Amino acid sequence: MLSEISIKNFAIIENLDITFDEGLTVLTGETGAGKSIIIDAVQLLAGGRGSQEFIRHGAIKAELEGLFTIADPAHPVIEKLTELGIDVEEGSIILRRDLNANGKTVCRVNGKLVTIAVLREIGSQLIDIHGQHENQELMHERSHIHLLNHFAGDKLTRASDNYADLYELYRKLKRKLETADDNEQQVAQRIDLYSFQLKEIDAAALVIGEEDELEAEKQKLQNFNRLYERLNTAYLSISGDTHALDWLGSAMSDIEDAASVDKTLAQHAETVAASFYTLQDTAHELKSILDDMEFDPARLEVVEDRLALHISLKRKYGKTIEDILLYRDKIAEDLDNLVSRDERLAAQQEKMAQLLKDLEVEAEELSIIRQAAAGQLQQAIMEQLQQLHMEKASFKVEIMRKAAGVFDANGYDDVVFLISTNVGEPLKPLVKVASGGELSRIMLALKTIFSKHQGITSLIFDEVDTGVSGRVAQAIAEKIAMIATHSQVLCISHLPQVAAMADHHCLIKKEVEDDRTRTAIHDVIESERTQELSRMLSGAEITPLTLKHAEELLNLAEQRKKSFR
Repeated sequence: MLSEISIKNFAIIENLDITFDEGLTVLTGETGAGKSIIIDAVQLLAGGRGSQEFIRHGAIKAELEGLFTIADPAHPVIEKLTELGIDVEEGSIILRRDLNANGKTVCRVNGKLVTIAVLREIGSQLIDIHGQHENQELMHERSHIHLLNHFAGDKLTRASDNYADLYELYRKLKRKLETADDNEQQVAQRIDLYSFQLKEIDAAALVIGEEDELEAEKQKLQNFNRLYERLNTAYLSISGDTHALDWLGSAMSDIEDAASVDKTLAQHAETVAASFYTLQDTAHELKSILDDMEFDPARLEVVEDRLALHISLKRKYGKTIEDILLYRDKIAEDLDNLVSRDERLAAQQEKMAQLLKDLEVEAEELSIIRQAAAGQLQQAIMEQLQQLHMEKASFKVEIMRKAAGVFDANGYDDVVFLISTNVGEPLKPLVKVASGGELSRIMLALKTIFSKHQGITSLIFDEVDTGVSGRVAQAIAEKIAMIATHSQVLCISHLPQVAAMADHHCLIKKEVEDDRTRTAIHDVIESERTQELSRMLSGAEITPLTLKHAEELLNLAEQRKKSFR
């Protein structure tokens, strides 16, 4: 429920903090005092459309903040907030929205910045606002099926879960088939292109690491003379006329002989011996390399051609050999899919045919459940309408089937509410027949039935009782109070019958302070209620008769509330 709301610099409201309780809270006051402005603030807090015009004159921004408390840990809004990574502590949800004079809007949920779309999605699960001219659910036929689904309850929910799984498969496969419906010429061109590219890459017989080896070989071939001369000079320096190896061998013999006399020279003898044998091995290896070296101009041409091929393929298919090979695997798979396209399409179409049969079965189950629920809903609404003094009205939930083979997320049913408000008149769609006052009563009839099931924490009625009086006003008051037994209800009303039913009564006043108009709120305590209801009855002058009538209204309201609580 909505526990608290803080409104700053919004329209004529300078600074207003309101605490709400469970049950029915009625807001009364003279026209223009700011009652509907409070509802506008709540509506914006729940993601409604904002405007700079809402900002109080002279202020740089309007600030709205509301605290909601959720007692049920399984409430859908808790799951949604968890998905968004928003922490919820002890069931408290704080919505905040700032409207800036520069046109920028800032929204937060429990301190985390969110978009207006997210704020609206969360707000829709917390608040349901109904005004005299904006009964959204009733005025949009697309929502009628959802209302019927709510009424049908758990049995339809279980069937819907089974249907939803199949429908998701159907939707994905349908998209695949639509995408696969390419132009045949384009498909043939892609087959030719992929075939050529695959043949070109495979003909190159690319090997990862080959490029580095080719570059090294190219380097040696291009510098053959230099390499040969340096190796030959090194070999001659070791084993040639300089007799370097002979002199090192002689030194090795001398130091070994000395070490036989002085043992401390043994390590030096080993070092010289190791150097001799190492140098001797190196000389042999250099001689072998020199004997094998032979310049081959044809091999250099082969290496350069191979490297040029690598460059050409990288320019076409990837920056590295690894990228080219990955591209090769991809087009090979794509080519296989294109070549086997007809077979795949046939298999997918066969699967689609089976899915349609399965969907038909599940959608039929949904329709049967809805048909049964529709009859019960019709009867329940008719009973409520009679209690709201619309005895001559007829109400019908019409379920129509879509065209053969057409399904949506709800199955193959379309649902529309039909009504006739006068005897002898045919049933017509609700949105085309009912007047404003009738819509208010029909909406109350529906809310009386649905308030237990929809999970909305707060219902707000903004002057839905306008234009009615007498026994109809009393019936509306009782219906609103009945709804408040299942959900928190905030109601703006000019009717004393509704105010008498309130569990909490707030009086909205317009005050002038420092030449500025501001809205203030006053909690009407029990001892003041008779006076306030008397004022509502008389308009201005309170008389003993209006006071007595007010007391009778309060006593009657208390008795009626006991009967349905």
